[in-house]
Parts: sequence; structure tokens; C-alpha cells
Amino acid sequence: MFRQLRILLLLLVLATVAVGAWRERARATDWQGSLQVAVYPIAADDSAITRDYIASLTDGHFEDIETWIEGEARSYGVATLRPVDITLARRVDNLPPAAPPTRSGIDVVRWSLALRYWAWRNDQDHRPKPQVKLYVIFHDPARVGSVPHSLGLEKGLIGVVHAYASRVQAAQNNVVIAHELLHTLGASDKYDPASNLPLYPIGYAEPQRRPLHPQSHAEIMAGRTPLSIAEALMPESVFDTVIGAATAAEIRLTQPPP
Repeated sequence: MFRQLRILLLLLVLATVAVGAWRERARATDWQGSLQVAVYPIAADDSAITRDYIASLTDGHFEDIETWIEGEARSYGVATLRPVDITLARRVDNLPPAAPPTRSGIDVVRWSLALRYWAWRNDQDHRPKPQVKLYVIFHDPARVGSVPHSLGLEKGLIGVVHAYASRVQAAQNNVVIAHELLHTLGASDKYDPASNLPLYPIGYAEPQRRPLHPQSHAEIMAGRTPLSIAEALMPESVFDTVIGAATAAEIRLTQPPP
């Protein structure tokens, strides 16, 4: 009986969260005004490089994402000026819950609830009030060969992004941030997780191009520019990427307001 009661309570919590998330996402993707996005920097280590890099951040570090999304939205008929407004929040001094070791349903659900609770506990009353919260964890590039996989709660309006504390890699950091931002709005990955290669045709910026390879741009949710059937490269900046038709439909760019 007690076990059944716990399951019932969990289902009620999940239902409440799901309804709330659906309402928030519907407002976030109506594209009738500026979507307010806050970036919360977090240090992954105690490196002075990381600390100084975070201290140097300003809103301007993310302007390329705003400009890129405005251009992509306009290509789908959305005339809203600055459809995304990104501001820098104060540094968060503790790490979010670790990502689940597997993508099994129950592990993801538990992590999702833990992340939402953690985000609530770390609410800073940032202004303007964010509709989307992106927690960007910066790593000293001298200490790591690669950073952990970034995660965005699909339709959850919260993302956890791993990035490098390096001016040289700032533009590529913005590619990852943009990718996770669109995840929070409902966009799905469009690459093969086994090979990391873009899926054809939904993971290609120009699926009708002939010859098909090499592509000149990456589809943002595929994350890489296909050079051949077996080779793809990380784009240098968001301006080397596009929002493909499938992604646009998922985030409702193809349904602009009348």
C-alpha cells in the first residue's frame, strides 16, 4: 500500500510538472516577443583561468546567438525583433545534479526533477525574469581533454551546458549554448548517437544539395557539418549553422503569429 501511494504521489508530481512545462513552453515559442534567456556561469574547477574567464563575461558574449536566431526566425516568416534576449546572471557557486549514467526513463525522470529543484534552490531573482535558464559550466581547457556532454531538458526550459573557459573557443561555446537552448524549446537531436554523424535528411542544412557533400553549413541540432558520408566537423560559429525545417517545426518557427 505504501509503495502504491509513493507511485501515485510521484505520478501526481510528474503530471503537475508536465502541465506547467507545457504551458511555459507554449508561451516561450509563440515568438510574439523576446524570449528571455539567462546564462548562469559556473566554475567546473578551482582554476584561476576559469575564475578570470567567468569574471570577464558580459551580455555581449552571447550577442551572436541573438543575431543568428533573429536571422533564422526571419527566414521562416517571424518578424519579431530580437526574438531571443540573452542576459548574463550572477555566478552560481555549486554544481547542478550530475547527469544520469543512462538514458533510461526512470533515471532521466529523477534527474529532471532533481535539476528543477536545484534550479529553484539557486534562483537569483534575475531581471529580466528568465523564461529559459541555461547553466553554463566552464572548464579550464588545460585541465580537460574534452568536456562532458551538455543536456537541455526538452520542453523543460532548463539547460546544462559544458564549455571551455577560453576566448579562442568562445564562438564554438555559443554553438553548444544555442543547441541546448533549442533543446529546451522542444528541438530534438538530429545526429546518430553511435557515430555523432548528422542524420540525413533532417540533420543536413541543405538536404537537396547536389552533390550532397560537402555541406557548407551544419544543421544546429545535428551539431556538425557533413563533409562526406563518414566525416563531419564542428562548426566554428553559430553563423555556420542553420535551423532546419524539422527543428523549426519542433520549436514552432513554422507557425508564426498572424
